[in-house]
Amino acid sequence: MDSNVEDKIVFKQPKTFAERKTAASLLVDRLKYRAPLAIDGIDDAAGLAFGAWPERIYIIGQGGTVLYKGGLGPFGFHPDEAEKQMATLMAAAR
Repeated sequence: MDSNVEDKIVFKQPKTFAERKTAASLLVDRLKYRAPLAIDGIDDAAGLAFGAWPERIYIIGQGGTVLYKGGLGPFGFHPDEAEKQMATLMAAAR
């Protein structure tokens, strides 16, 4: 996307897990991303299982239960919606 080019957040498609990990570390460092982050293997097993292309927010509970499935990004990507759902889930767990 144009905004990625402007922000200099453009990468070649990773060919190794180490390259994928480097790209993820830039997200954490440059964008001050503070939520727990999982990195899919180079075989894209999680992406294929969850239909997460190009990006999607999931909240996964204990035992792997999907508690929240957001819309497809970038236009269906609503972190504020996921944050509200997380707050609701955490309040219910208390």
